[in-house]
Amino acid sequence: MIKNIVSGIKAYFGALSLISKLNLWKYFAIPMLISFITAMVIGVSAYGLSDNIGAFISKLWIWEWGKDTFTTIGNIIGGLVIIILGLILYKHIIMALSAPFMSPVSEKIEAHLVGSDKTYRITSFTEQLWRAIRINVRNLLMELLITIPLLILSFIPLIGILFTILIFFVQSYYAGFGNMDYTLERHYKYKESINFVKRHRGLAIGNGIVFILFLLIPFIGVILVLPLSVTAASVKTIEALHLKKIM
Repeated sequence: MIKNIVSGIKAYFGALSLISKLNLWKYFAIPMLISFITAMVIGVSAYGLSDNIGAFISKLWIWEWGKDTFTTIGNIIGGLVIIILGLILYKHIIMALSAPFMSPVSEKIEAHLVGSDKTYRITSFTEQLWRAIRINVRNLLMELLITIPLLILSFIPLIGILFTILIFFVQSYYAGFGNMDYTLERHYKYKESINFVKRHRGLAIGNGIVFILFLLIPFIGVILVLPLSVTAASVKTIEALHLKKIM
């Protein structure tokens, strides 16, 4: 799996040149706008909610001694919770809403890499959007189910850092999953796509690692994250699909 993770990461190095070569930037205009607006809404909401969560946590400390220290810790915990949950919501919202615009990108990349013969299902704008909503709601619920217990465990002194790392990889997996599905929706039905990503989870994690790291770059990150991550994921997913057919 480590080899596939590295492969998923390395795919980003050629993404920018491929976008320019195939003249794909025009397809990213609306998704980039969706990404920016979603990030702003979630960011503003997170800023306000973190204090509320911190205040709620601080009330759990009923003693006067150490109250200020516990309040500070509560604010930190509140901020961390909001950041993690905000990232989870952000990526699933933009991936769902951007699907009808990203599918043509993936299709053009596939035509460039393997030829223009269409050997896959033709889907409409509405079908692509509904498929993306279904996939991302499913992934959102699964991610929350895994992340919330890990988040609680991450506050254990010393070993908590291990659970924080696990949260990062869980987020990466589901980010890569969403990016891969823009290609898979033409080839596989819902359950088949889930099984395909499970078999190629290394590619999903590798793609998602860079996706999450991009979001740490102020402003530019939320603008470029979709173009680069979708292009990189499309290349690797297409390679895996056609390798499977050859074998």
